[in-house]
Amino acid sequence: MPSSASSHTNPWPDLPLEAWTDTYSTLHMWLQIVGKIRLAQSPWVNHSWHVTLYVTAKGLTTSPIPYGTRTFEVDLDFIDHRLQVIASDGGVGGFALEPMSVAKFHARLNVELDRLDLHMDINPHPNEVADPIRFDLDETHRAYDADYAHRFWQVLVQADRVLKEFRARFVGKCSPVHFFWGAPDLAVTRFSGRTAPQHPGGVPHLPDSVAREAYSHEVCSCGFWPGGGPIPYAAFYSYAYPEPPGYSSAHILPDGAFYSPDLREFLLPYDAVRTSDNPDEVLLAFLQSTYEAAATLAAWDRQALEAADSGPLPRILAE
Repeated sequence: MPSSASSHTNPWPDLPLEAWTDTYSTLHMWLQIVGKIRLAQSPWVNHSWHVTLYVTAKGLTTSPIPYGTRTFEVDLDFIDHRLQVIASDGGVGGFALEPMSVAKFHARLNVELDRLDLHMDINPHPNEVADPIRFDLDETHRAYDADYAHRFWQVLVQADRVLKEFRARFVGKCSPVHFFWGAPDLAVTRFSGRTAPQHPGGVPHLPDSVAREAYSHEVCSCGFWPGGGPIPYAAFYSYAYPEPPGYSSAHILPDGAFYSPDLREFLLPYDAVRTSDNPDEVLLAFLQSTYEAAATLAAWDRQALEAADSGPLPRILAE
């Protein structure tokens, strides 16, 4: 395995799924627990924007969560490998991120919250995963490789940065760049302003009502996903809902991108980005070309929705 020092000096580190599958599975459940704390305490925001986490200079955060007249936040630090709870009255708690079962993580976090008089009652069942195990009973997932957790966060830092540049080119309704802990994925979503046909639902262990509200309006969404199932590697993705006729056969960039009939979205392997001469340019070309395909084929009012001065297009799009 490459040394942690080499991964820390490369802004686009190697992240082979097979090398950190166990850590990924455990970390996914830890992030669901943290995300459900925000969900339990936050007022509902359209499209579930109130449940997400955000990339920070050291890891991921809930951002401030209301608790009566107080606020608090939960931060995961993938440099020093700690979880920290910070309350607005000065209270601080936390513990080291290290190999431990999901059940132990769940118990330790509850102890820290209770110590700060932050008493939580979350749904203990994971979402959007096959064969879920209740958090408080999950002794199966217990791996934590600090090097690969750090690499994962490094990829999120780069993806977050480029996705924010892409988001700035749009003046219509658009989500923040945020981390959904269900899939899990880092995403940003643009809206045409029109309503969409009712979503069919069927997302594993997610109420259909949540999926239908999330897709109540026409969207083009893109982001980063560590991989899994039919896609055994990390990838960037882009999709449209509803998918306009001809979208799957649209010409997009770069050459390594392709349409997945299984997922009904365009994919660009992470390795195609990180090994390129200009990762930012390659990723922006993918994001821009897949958006243009969706918006053009679905007849979005692009003149009204796109920023007049959005900066130069990626060179491979402008040529």
